[in-house]
Amino acid sequence: MNAKRSTRPRTARPDARRALPSVDAVVHAAGSLDVPRARFVAAVREILADARRDGARPTDAAGVARDARARIAARDAPTLRRVLNATGVVLQTNLGRAPLARAALDAMRDAAGAASVEYDLAAGKRGERHGHTTALLRELSGAEDAVVVNNNAAAVLLALAALAARREVIVARGELVEIGGGFRIPDVLRRSGAKLVEVGTTNRTYVRDYGAAINDKTAAILRVHASNFKLTGFVARPEDSALASLARDRGVAFIHDLGSGTFLDTSRYGLAREQTVSEAVDAGADVVTFSGDKLLGGPQAGIAVGRAGRIAELRSHPLMRALRPDKITLAALIATLELYRDGRAEAEIPVWRMIGATVASLDERAKALTRRFVEAGVDAVAVATESTVGGGSLPEETQESRAVALASGSASTVAARLRATRPAIVSRIVDGRVALDLRALAPEDDELLARTVIAVHSTGG
Repeated sequence: MNAKRSTRPRTARPDARRALPSVDAVVHAAGSLDVPRARFVAAVREILADARRDGARPTDAAGVARDARARIAARDAPTLRRVLNATGVVLQTNLGRAPLARAALDAMRDAAGAASVEYDLAAGKRGERHGHTTALLRELSGAEDAVVVNNNAAAVLLALAALAARREVIVARGELVEIGGGFRIPDVLRRSGAKLVEVGTTNRTYVRDYGAAINDKTAAILRVHASNFKLTGFVARPEDSALASLARDRGVAFIHDLGSGTFLDTSRYGLAREQTVSEAVDAGADVVTFSGDKLLGGPQAGIAVGRAGRIAELRSHPLMRALRPDKITLAALIATLELYRDGRAEAEIPVWRMIGATVASLDERAKALTRRFVEAGVDAVAVATESTVGGGSLPEETQESRAVALASGSASTVAARLRATRPAIVSRIVDGRVALDLRALAPEDDELLARTVIAVHSTGG
């Protein structure tokens, strides 16, 4: 038997969307605006549109105004912010690699306005952008000539395009590397227009392997720095001088990608000995490429030094226009190179100050910070850690370091709160605790680190 259908009229539910305020009402409720009216109105319309689409509960004009301000603030929050690097990695790629010396920062500020980037002040006419760094690089490396582009990948690409386009380039199989960001040597070769010829095996390659691969289509031999890994054990690799001699005898170019590149002896700091730029030049390479923002301690740049004729081919190649550095980069690089020329690099370039910091000095700083934290009610203790150079330099090499471990709260939660501060603090987690490693942090930033950590703790961190 069918149930009786109710004859009582249904009461229509009120549409919550009709209760939403108008744009004008929200603007009136907001009062004075600290952003252009058009931006505020656009944010209000977005919020109201979202509410109509989602069937949101009624919201008064003041509430929508608050939401609009919050939406604008979230959009305007900068994503490129200052960071205190407490990771222990000196050349932290994700944090911009090398921090710059004071002299470089001053030079960048001076060059920010009009600058003689392509103007010969003595002659009163157009000048040469690439001449500003040439004399310094020649003096420091011993090379005949030099040119600068915007990063080392660009320097390698330019060298291959200028010296080996549509011809063959010989590379040892063990040097066909991929580094950060998916940068692969075979891909760079293809993009340059050159054809890759692999020789040897992953672990052992000899001069005779290169010699057997050279033919009338060969343009160059390319040697590539291993960057972020190390081959050990049953390995064989020809000396640079042997490859340079082979290339010279057979009429092909020898391009040596040093990767990081250094003018100083890294073994003096208890690290493995990294080949210097001048040693690579002395060994006979036609072109040596390296980075400006790694062990050099300068701005992001790619530097190519070598024989005058080969460098001239790079300088005149059409790609140079797309890869050339700007005036700010040039100013910072020049100032950094001048510190090497004047014997002040180890004392004034932050990378070398950090690498050269003694364990005793790091221990003293860690204990002082720990006392400061404990006095402020922060549960902290000084601990021993191991730091790395990073940035693809000196793979698997570590240095003894010191850190301040924060013991209270969830490590991941505390780390997230520290990243949200101004300035942001990027730390590491060691044994379940947030560790603030001091190796990659300038001593003059200890006070700022202390104030920021204490402020986070006082607000519930």
